[in-house]
Amino acid sequence: MNLPLQGRVALVTGAGRRLGRAVALRLAEEGGDVVVHYRSSQPEAQETVRQIEKLGRRATAVGADLGQVSEIKRVFDEAGKQFGRLDILVNSAANFLPASMVSTTEEIWDSSLDTNLRAPFFCAQAAAPWLRRTEGVIINFADTGGLRGWTGFIPHSISKAGVIMLTTVLAKALAPEVRVNAIAPGTITMEGDPPEWEAEFSKLAPLGRSGKPSEITDSVLFLVQSKFITGQVLVVDGGRAL
Repeated sequence: MNLPLQGRVALVTGAGRRLGRAVALRLAEEGGDVVVHYRSSQPEAQETVRQIEKLGRRATAVGADLGQVSEIKRVFDEAGKQFGRLDILVNSAANFLPASMVSTTEEIWDSSLDTNLRAPFFCAQAAAPWLRRTEGVIINFADTGGLRGWTGFIPHSISKAGVIMLTTVLAKALAPEVRVNAIAPGTITMEGDPPEWEAEFSKLAPLGRSGKPSEITDSVLFLVQSKFITGQVLVVDGGRAL
């Protein structure tokens, strides 16, 4: 069977856990080989690699602190040496640090902006030469905090608003060879999450429930395959942003 991503290579940041892992596995299910980036979740990343290999795809786990540009360059150098090409970059690594106007510290500000905004830019910069050769695609992860602005998560909201603008400028800068889009998820609940997360979000979302990981991975696949869409933010939040 000829799968849609057969012969293509993806690099997913933060792919050891949660949505990053779900995205990596979905791309493998669709035929892609995957570079699984992790920072501190090595056992989880290795398990992701094992699951991908069970699907008959190639995979490797690469650990790196994306706060260091030299580490980012090393990730892409290793990916290039192992696979010889790159077609898809998914910038999913992020943190989610609570911080209000009063409680925001310099450390929280720097961590939020460095992880959520600075790192995706430098990952895109390192990936661009590879992606230009393959007419590849970048998928950034924003979230609804970047659209609505959460006063209890001020640096986070600002970083994700930056991801939305980053998506716009990268789409212009890398066209026509490389497409760049973003996904802004609402609350996505996974197995083992506290039930109050879904209960609280369900009261706020017009569709009356939280999202499933498959709804995000479906969105990633849609944007990977949609060759006439670039510079857009796909909001997947059950209508919460309304």
